[in-house]
Amino acid sequence: MALVNKNQKYKWSFANIGGTTRVKLNSGEDIAHLHELDKKMWTVLSCPVKGLEIDDKSLAYIDCDADGKIRVNDVINTSKWITGALKNPDLILEGKDSINIGEFNTSDETGSKLYNASRQILMNLGREGNVISMADTADIAAIFAQTRFNGDGIITEATPEDADEKAAVAAAIATMGGVADRSGAPGVDAAKIEAFYQALADYSAWEAAAVEAPFGADTDAIISAYNALDAKVKDYFMRSKLAAFSPDSTSSLDVQTSRIEAISAENLSAKGDEIATYPIARVVPGEGIDLSAPVNPAWAAQFEIIKGAFGADVKVLTEAVWGELGGKFTAYTAWKAGKAGAAVEPLGPEAIAGFLAQNKKEALLELVAQDAALAEEANNIEMVDKALHILRDFCRLLRNFITFNDFYDKNKTVQAIFQSGTLIIDQRACRFCMKVADMGKHNATAATSGMFLVYCDCTTKSSAAKLQIVAAVTVGEIGDLIVGKNAIYYDNSGVEWDAVITKIVDNPISVAQAFWSPYRRMSKTIENLINKSAAEKDAKMMAEATAKINAAPTSIPAAPAAGADAAAKPAATPPFDIAKFAGIFAAIGMAVGMIGTALTALAEGIFSLTWWQLLAAFVGIMLVISGPAMVMAWMKLRRRNIAPLLNANGWAINAAAKISIPFGETLTDIVKYPKMKLKDPYKKGMGAGKKLLLVLLALLIIAAAAGAVWYLCTTSFFAMTF
Repeated sequence: MALVNKNQKYKWSFANIGGTTRVKLNSGEDIAHLHELDKKMWTVLSCPVKGLEIDDKSLAYIDCDADGKIRVNDVINTSKWITGALKNPDLILEGKDSINIGEFNTSDETGSKLYNASRQILMNLGREGNVISMADTADIAAIFAQTRFNGDGIITEATPEDADEKAAVAAAIATMGGVADRSGAPGVDAAKIEAFYQALADYSAWEAAAVEAPFGADTDAIISAYNALDAKVKDYFMRSKLAAFSPDSTSSLDVQTSRIEAISAENLSAKGDEIATYPIARVVPGEGIDLSAPVNPAWAAQFEIIKGAFGADVKVLTEAVWGELGGKFTAYTAWKAGKAGAAVEPLGPEAIAGFLAQNKKEALLELVAQDAALAEEANNIEMVDKALHILRDFCRLLRNFITFNDFYDKNKTVQAIFQSGTLIIDQRACRFCMKVADMGKHNATAATSGMFLVYCDCTTKSSAAKLQIVAAVTVGEIGDLIVGKNAIYYDNSGVEWDAVITKIVDNPISVAQAFWSPYRRMSKTIENLINKSAAEKDAKMMAEATAKINAAPTSIPAAPAAGADAAAKPAATPPFDIAKFAGIFAAIGMAVGMIGTALTALAEGIFSLTWWQLLAAFVGIMLVISGPAMVMAWMKLRRRNIAPLLNANGWAINAAAKISIPFGETLTDIVKYPKMKLKDPYKKGMGAGKKLLLVLLALLIIAAAAGAVWYLCTTSFFAMTF
């Protein structure tokens, strides 16, 4: 059916899909004009990017604003982009993952970029022909692996053709750190090149201003020992001065025997920190440190190194000698502290001088500029991957976004993008299964769907992740579906999950199931009453028995005291008075007589009927009992709707998505065995006569019960009326 909207120029076609009028997408032109379709006619207004049975990368490309949802405007923008880039938009309907690059519309800016980039990809990969596929664009690094320039502004060791330039790039990567190139290899950009040559120049200048080491090869070791001992030696000089000022305090300023005694019983090799706090040498008032005398063992190693810095004529280390020693390496220390370009030091002086002499800086920066100039072309190569993903998956999204064609397709192998797999349970396969994104929202809205739903927690040995699903049961009886029942769930990738029911939403499954529901409820009620009565009687009996057992010691009568009054004897039990119960017996007899009369009249009425009248009466009684439940179930089944479930998963559903009774039967496959006559080896045989007798007896009991109810009701009605 075609229809022209008065407010729109484009002519749309419509069809009844799932019991609702929806627009049909018959051609690429329909997709190209989606921006003209009234938004009120869209089945879906938005859906989440996550949890759908479409490639995540395709959904990310369609989600133009990257907000995690695909909205109407995202679909419209994508449709304009892809249809404009193709000569024949009908290719979108095919859903292929490859295209002949000649199909790109070179008169369109996007199409021209896609054509040129596709040709470059095929050339880089060494592909013959003009067909490019998603397999060709799956590995971007492989596309750029054999190219000198790839548009990212980064050059690798393979980029330069000059040997000296290659060596400079390798040295820059080794000393300054590499930047990942599009090809996957490490490289350098302009900033790294600038930093490398600046470091070369700085290190060379620093090395040229070198200060001679005052102690030759031992200079660094002596400086290190001096810096370690400086505070300790100066502490000694102050203690010596105080001892000279106050000789009585010498013992206090020197190492105290009591401190050594406190740790003497312990492992002294572990007390280095404590020993290091003692003075570096024995304190002598007003004197320096005798270089031949022993020093604090915690500092002995450093002190031994320092001795090599003094002349042979120095026997005592005084404060003046210590200060003079520190002054000898002041200039050297200042030069060392001012080291620049340390990153390139591992290259060695000769290599550093060589790189500065060659000065390939400008040549390398020019290569970076050449690479960056191809940025747009390289980005277009990634655009080809986007086009191929959309070419394959966009039409499928539209069939689940605008029309819901996939969900209502008669072909069972075609599934909607929200159908995640199949649940095998209770001899049936439930094909309508959805992942549950938010259980709280499902708890609030699931019942309004009108479907019989089972929620399951799923686990699999191949993954630590857990999965929650909801499955609709649309065929068969309730059977053994209870919370805690185990099942198996197969997702669309064929992965097997262990499933366990955690929640059931009870709604009618079918009209046949509703037919027997009153009898199941009556059976359940009778069973509960019997169980309750039995439990109450059992409890009462146990209570009485317990009471009698507990009261037994006190219930034995005591012997009467001598001379006790005869009036104290217990009163005799009065004899049975039959007249007192005459009225009760008469009432019971009257009731039994009335029931017997009613049953006799009912039996006469039943036996006066012909077989077909009896059968009709039986069918009528069954319909009276089951009819209301069947009518209510039929009405509920016609209103089943998956929209509440999709809304709970974050969809914005704009049109009804009902499940009719015939369509519901396609969503669940129930087991079907071949017709065979198989004997139960443990079942005793029963003749045809006995079976017929049992059937007639059952019919008679049901009819008698229904007739008795009818008789009593009509009798009561006439009694109250007249």
